[in-house]
Amino acid sequence: MFDRQLLARPSVEVAPLLLGATIRHGAVAVELTEVEAYLGGDDPGSHAFRGRTARNAVMFGEPGRLYTYFSYGMHVCANVVCGPEGTASGVLLRAGRVIEGIDIARSRRNTSKSDRDLARGPARLAVALGITLEHGGTDLAEGDIRLDLGADSTGHAVGPRTGVSGAGGTEAYPWRFWVPNDPTVSPYRAHVPKRRA
Repeated sequence: MFDRQLLARPSVEVAPLLLGATIRHGAVAVELTEVEAYLGGDDPGSHAFRGRTARNAVMFGEPGRLYTYFSYGMHVCANVVCGPEGTASGVLLRAGRVIEGIDIARSRRNTSKSDRDLARGPARLAVALGITLEHGGTDLAEGDIRLDLGADSTGHAVGPRTGVSGAGGTEAYPWRFWVPNDPTVSPYRAHVPKRRA
């Protein structure tokens, strides 16, 4: 089931509801086990913190769209746009379990040592699903990538986002949500400040 009204809420409310949801692209489906919330202009870790640009314009649009971006100039990551139109709120899809199309996911992620690693981390999840930058803006209700919210998650853990800095430190943003003890959840990594010479 897809519920655009539910996705129109702030990302910190939507994020835990995405745990256990299924995202599907063609024959591959991934059940989400880890996500992170980003709150646009109120969040120094968000791509929309400094306002609307050509790169982040999708985040300011209708909830239920896919926002894709390049991370470190080499990895595609995917987010579900949340909040009312114009607010630039989103949820990063950090990790999941491949539940359909595992052979296709294995062929795309042929360096994975085990099936638990196929979609363990945001870039791996995008590769397993075959998500590219061109999928940015896809309507997750009607496009070739679909989101099924499914049943409510039975419980989740909360902590700081992975590798994100910002005013107040990571403790000010405990917006990473995951399924406790799930082997597909990616390992936590704190932000490491860049050293200036």
